[in-house]
Amino acid sequence: MPKKYLALALATLAACQSAPSHPETTSQTPASAATSPSAKPAAYQEPYRPQFHFSPKENWMNDPNGLMYENGTYHLFFQQNPTAPVAGNIHWGHATSTDLVHWQQQPTALAPDSLGLIFSGSAVLDAQNTSGLGQPGRPAMVALYTSHSEKKEKLGRQDVENQSLAYSLDHGQTWTKYAQNPVLKNQGSRDFRDPKVNWYAPGKKWLMALSAHDHIEFYSSKNLLAWTKESDFGRTLGGHGGVWECPDLIQVPDEQGKLHDVLIVNMNPGGPNGGSATQYFVGSFDGKTFRATQPGTHWLDYGPDNYAGVTWTNLPAGSPVTLIGWMSNWNYGQQVPTNPWRSAMTVPRTLRLRSAAGQLELASQPIAGLAKLYDQPVTLSNVAVNGRYDLGKQLKTRTGRFRLNFTVPKAQTWSVVLGNDRDERLTIGYDHAKKEYYLDRSKSGNIAFAPADKGFAQVARAPRLATGPTQEITLLVDAASVELFADGGLTCMTGIFFPSEPMTELVALQAESALTLPRVELAGMKSI
Repeated sequence: MPKKYLALALATLAACQSAPSHPETTSQTPASAATSPSAKPAAYQEPYRPQFHFSPKENWMNDPNGLMYENGTYHLFFQQNPTAPVAGNIHWGHATSTDLVHWQQQPTALAPDSLGLIFSGSAVLDAQNTSGLGQPGRPAMVALYTSHSEKKEKLGRQDVENQSLAYSLDHGQTWTKYAQNPVLKNQGSRDFRDPKVNWYAPGKKWLMALSAHDHIEFYSSKNLLAWTKESDFGRTLGGHGGVWECPDLIQVPDEQGKLHDVLIVNMNPGGPNGGSATQYFVGSFDGKTFRATQPGTHWLDYGPDNYAGVTWTNLPAGSPVTLIGWMSNWNYGQQVPTNPWRSAMTVPRTLRLRSAAGQLELASQPIAGLAKLYDQPVTLSNVAVNGRYDLGKQLKTRTGRFRLNFTVPKAQTWSVVLGNDRDERLTIGYDHAKKEYYLDRSKSGNIAFAPADKGFAQVARAPRLATGPTQEITLLVDAASVELFADGGLTCMTGIFFPSEPMTELVALQAESALTLPRVELAGMKSI
């Protein structure tokens, strides 16, 4: 978590305690929240509540942490303030799933201690008991996280952040903190956080990627307890508009199945559409040093609302690389008009490298398991869009939640418009002249909660990386979010929005000239 947000959180918390979470004006209050003065929606049915994305039952959430698979269960830990809807008082929350689709929130996993708040980190299964913390037949689930000292911060010290360890012998239900924490002391950087640990088989050692303000540092260990610095990366490469955070060094296959080393680096601010965003580097890692093999800055998602994304460890053999991100932005995440919770995660996404314009690009796709949520799917053939085609007539369930997939045989300007009878509109489209996808939420409902200079109402844009004529488009729309996967996931955009009432009245395809779509798939999305 960026240090400036700790101070901001205190001010925001004071404001939240003296003012309601939702705006008072009728035009900005969801109709479903105003049925009567005493009406209180059921849990997980509140206005704007995601229905097929994970969100906490209440209060604040940000970065996903400790993603791992063990004993048939996917674990999702996350940055959590269990007492207020703003950042601060950070714990590790916990949720579990058997399919990455349906989630069950668990008791809070890790709470602050004398070393500080529990900032972001990762979790691994120490199957070989390299740490000695396991027991016969009970391998330890080991979490590495950042201890952030507010006391040191107030004193203006540099060594505010250190890396600590906790372990669990009961599948993540209870945790014991290591008696000799921290296991990696601060090496001189004020921003020194977010350890992502993986087993590096060729060297028979654990490898840690760690953020150090404007670059990444790599450390190794034989036992998860004692760490040795290996190398630095990135002081002069990639985007440097903000602090580097939440790194992840992974291996990702290309279209022929060849594995490549990829380093994911989140950064705030400095994203392509303002605020938080996720960049990545394709390269090679030799056990000590990572070297980027492609020039330029590459973004995992060009939308404004996908940050701190990292991948699951210990997945079963043959599983695709799978990532999840925080679906918000530090520019306005603490002001979004939701209650009693703030923030959600993106849908889990599988990653693969694809060739585009002579480079390997990291493509994202929604996990296949989401198909079990499709409600009354419809497949249309040879859809003629003569200016406009109203898909709303084809959608069987009018909940404002749906999945839309269509193919454009030859790239041209088009758009998909969501709306309601309050004349609120959310537009996702493609500008062929500029070779850009875009997301326009300037008229999508409540935009007043975000300061004008934070970019919530601006049109977000993303380059089309694919060069072929055919466009394959997938949209996932939830109660208050949209995720665009274009050209097989080469270009992705994620954005949140807050309409006065659900976007159920209009789902229209528009094109500037006659357009025939050979295949359109449309389905409602069931609630999880």
